[in-house]
Amino acid sequence: MVKACLNGDRSRADHPGVPITPAELASAAEAAVRAGAQAVHLHPRGPDERESLRWPDIRAAVDAVRERCPGVPVGVSTRAEILPDLWQRLELIAEWDRGPDFASVNFHEEGAEQVADLLIERGIEVEAGLFTPAAAGDYVAWAGPVVRVLVEAIPGVSPGQDGVAAARAVLDVLPTTDVLVHGENEWAWPVLRWAQAQGHDVRVGLEDMVTGPDGESVRDTADLLGYL
Repeated sequence: MVKACLNGDRSRADHPGVPITPAELASAAEAAVRAGAQAVHLHPRGPDERESLRWPDIRAAVDAVRERCPGVPVGVSTRAEILPDLWQRLELIAEWDRGPDFASVNFHEEGAEQVADLLIERGIEVEAGLFTPAAAGDYVAWAGPVVRVLVEAIPGVSPGQDGVAAARAVLDVLPTTDVLVHGENEWAWPVLRWAQAQGHDVRVGLEDMVTGPDGESVRDTADLLGYL
């Protein structure tokens, strides 16, 4: 399975093709699905173009993508950097009505289990984001239902100086290798190529990388999918 990650926390200063508005996200998602993506992950924004967990902002982005990509699962992020206060984050997620199909939960963050449990209560599937072996251990101890496990090699957060080694260290803790593996920034393409060779699901998009594997300029996530 290939998932498209359309924007993350990036701005147009990082890449001019980063989609921000619901209409831009919908257009980028449609192009990515045409290029082979089977699921879409996005970070909705508020009127100030900052990442948002407010239900009107989530709904506008998710509904716009669903209209252009019927039947394609659409997911969002719950990362703590969007709203550091756990209780405020939980209050906003509790307002999600007919929400996204899935949401990612980073298990190295405080209150990850509470966020995951609330999503399940709201009828939203959980993606368990595992940046570190310790987070993988916390996820295994939680043992709740998930739509998929994300093994995420993130420079500066995952341990070590090598993305593939960081991904392997997380995988060593898990009872399964049926996972989606990806890296970000300088680790993105080496980790993706390794994950493909291992037969893992992968994700591609401007959230993870802003150039092709050899530094080629790209217009959007659909262009990046062309390198798979």
